[in-house]
Amino acid sequence: MLKISRFTVESLSSGCVTDNEKPRFSYFVESDKQEVVIKNATLSMSNGWQKNTVEQIGVTYDGEGLDAFHQYTVKLEVSNNYNETAVAELTFETGRMLSEWKSKWITDGAYHFKEAKVSPKTMTFRKNINCSKEIRCAKIYVTAFGIYELMLNGEKVGEDYFAPGFTSYRNQLQYQTYDVTGQLQEKNCLVVVVGGGWAVGSFTYKRRNRVYAKRQALLAELRIEYCDGTKEIVGTDETWSVTEEGNFRETEFYNGEVYDATVDLDQIQWRKAEQEQIKISPKIMAQYGVPVRAKEQFEPICCTHTKGGMLLYDFGQNFAGVISAEIRGKKGQKITFRHAEILMDGKLYTEPLRTAKQEAVYICEEGMQQYSPRMTYMGFRYVEVTGIEEQDLRITAIALYSDMEENGKFSCSNKLLNQLQSNICWGAKSNFVDIPTDCPQRDERMGWTGDIALFSSTATYNFNMGRFLEKWLLDVKAEQTRGGGIPVTVPLVRVPLQWEIMIPMAVDHWGDACILVPWAEYRARGDKNLLKKMYPTMKRYMKACKFWAQLFSFGKHRRIWRLLHHYGDWCAPEVSMWGWMGRGKWTATACLAYSSGIVAQIAEILGEEKDAKEYAALSKETGDAYRSILMKEDCSVKKEFQTAYVLPLYYEMLSTSDKKQTAKHLSRMIRENNYHIGTGFPGTPYVLFALADNGFAEDAFRMLLTDTCPSWLYEAKVGGTTIWERWDALREDGTCNTGEGDGTGGMVSFNHYASGAVGDFLYRRIAGIEPLEGGYKRFQIKPLMGGKISWAKGEVLTAYGKVSSSWKIENHIFCIDIEVPVGATCQLVMPSGEQQLLASGSYHFEEEERNRENEHESNI
Repeated sequence: MLKISRFTVESLSSGCVTDNEKPRFSYFVESDKQEVVIKNATLSMSNGWQKNTVEQIGVTYDGEGLDAFHQYTVKLEVSNNYNETAVAELTFETGRMLSEWKSKWITDGAYHFKEAKVSPKTMTFRKNINCSKEIRCAKIYVTAFGIYELMLNGEKVGEDYFAPGFTSYRNQLQYQTYDVTGQLQEKNCLVVVVGGGWAVGSFTYKRRNRVYAKRQALLAELRIEYCDGTKEIVGTDETWSVTEEGNFRETEFYNGEVYDATVDLDQIQWRKAEQEQIKISPKIMAQYGVPVRAKEQFEPICCTHTKGGMLLYDFGQNFAGVISAEIRGKKGQKITFRHAEILMDGKLYTEPLRTAKQEAVYICEEGMQQYSPRMTYMGFRYVEVTGIEEQDLRITAIALYSDMEENGKFSCSNKLLNQLQSNICWGAKSNFVDIPTDCPQRDERMGWTGDIALFSSTATYNFNMGRFLEKWLLDVKAEQTRGGGIPVTVPLVRVPLQWEIMIPMAVDHWGDACILVPWAEYRARGDKNLLKKMYPTMKRYMKACKFWAQLFSFGKHRRIWRLLHHYGDWCAPEVSMWGWMGRGKWTATACLAYSSGIVAQIAEILGEEKDAKEYAALSKETGDAYRSILMKEDCSVKKEFQTAYVLPLYYEMLSTSDKKQTAKHLSRMIRENNYHIGTGFPGTPYVLFALADNGFAEDAFRMLLTDTCPSWLYEAKVGGTTIWERWDALREDGTCNTGEGDGTGGMVSFNHYASGAVGDFLYRRIAGIEPLEGGYKRFQIKPLMGGKISWAKGEVLTAYGKVSSSWKIENHIFCIDIEVPVGATCQLVMPSGEQQLLASGSYHFEEEERNRENEHESNI
């Protein structure tokens, strides 16, 4: 039977409100038959548009213009080579489609704050609304400078946290759409709380505030359609009231939240809102990203009473989120919740937070009550509570992150590797909070480009990153400088006197996010529209890279990129910050070769043949320069470090013979280092590939399975439940490495996902799943044996459906079960080298295990 298992518009199967004039449709099907081929698919829309296609990904609407505030129904009918048909329908809505707002930006005109390094007081807006007729439909369209919470008749509207989200506010701003038909009554009270958030609040480790606006501002419309056909619009204007004396006394991402439940909104002073003159003019668009939502809930695994009379709760998992408390309290009772990632000597260890407080303070009303912060989030595993007895409190914790679908799974016979996979996923969840942040706890949480550039491939295995990354890449595109450079944090928040945040030139691997991220997403989802959208940005960036590399240089040195700022081998163990950056000549040159090679492939996909040749030539020239100038005749590096060998190997910069020599040097270094990791951000995703793909598979497995510091499994073995920023964030002697004296200013995080890019190796080599064409239209399953792993399972929900690989070795027989979705083909490579080309269906294969006992020693 043929079944349409997924049908989406703008990557959503339901709830889509879009301002895109040309929305994109995608789908995949399932069948109980093998070798199924889609013969035709017909898309029919309620406005008369129809399209026949055999494409399954990013089918673009190309009909007449869509109307604003309209609902459309789309029908999909698919037929296959077995003469079977399947039908599915979806509906989506258009939003404002850039139509003029029938409302005004409002604020509290009497409120002015000029304090540095603090967040503004929280504004609460209110409007009473009467509805005398029967309501057919009612929707609120709302956005803000700041972050808002919407309450209608005392109930929260929607499920979102931190709306409207973090964007490059100078360029674009999201609005949300909420259906409140069921919440409206005859008499209504609409309350909107607006905190400083990213736009106005204290942000970045320099604690800059009022980055985008001098104070909070609100823009909203309630559009009501009555059953008699009449319509009404209630927009923000001077008839609204505003106060700073509401329940939310303080709201900030770093310090936390202070909530006073004793405040009665009917008993405080209000004044008329005033129209705000916004100095910037962003394009205001229907939400195109992924909202932050409440996800997993954790019960504490223990509660300890400390000597100071405090309660200390352990939730067993480090994550980003908030507590949720059921409280028996007395009016005016003050309860404080403090958060941290680790303990030292049985106490919260807050030094890594720097200036962030990570506190939630709740002032009780009388009796039983519930409290959970709404205008902030913390990075934590442990919570210390003061001001209440244990019997009067029931506490849980809620993970908060962008509402991305988990579409990948990996597990194997090694329990520590399974914990590593969990750590990788939780490191990502904790840092995918509307934008890809660096960490969720200290006074930073910024959109560092290098982290996601190097992790994006692993991210796309574990999650459907489509809307999340497309939103962020729109900001990357917007923030590109005139010279082509990409800021190292996006959205860009300029930090006074902190020059490296504002550098207008290109920075290797960090700026290359404009290439590496869309490339990873294309390989995972197969939508060329993203490549087309980002291609001009890529070209301008490559022009900038080429300019800085060849400035003041001649001959082959024109391809050695050494000038200005590089982060180099960032966070490599046992090296200072200046040591990391001093390796920039190697990391930048290798990155120039790699990125230009990827852009050459993208140009070819997009039909830009001339560009493809030019970028391929640039890649080859740069690789040759690296080999000729930065390596000796025997392929060694004078002041060698692991990353200097890893990058030219993985980035395919060397001839076959040079790869063999370079791999030997890398293997020697790693063996001399007792298989410990020695790479920073750029080398870490690729070090195992550099070994395994060049004759040193057992070295790769021994490095992966090393469980002493520094290594991936050391973190898991000592109780880490996320990925750390520093390999030795917690040293073997139990002390914390805060980076004192190494130039980083106390930089340490226990939830920093970048080094979790090793997850790529788990999927691509151990499970063996790897796309060969965008979206897995063609993919390979080629499991790599080693490390005494006796079984492994991997699955990925691709743009065509589920791809899975499940293998085991039992009684010297290798067995594998695989699934190939409809519309895709699989190249299966067995450990023996035997190959099969497979169309859709489920398959089982077996063969005798080959002898690998002497392979490791033969490569020494």
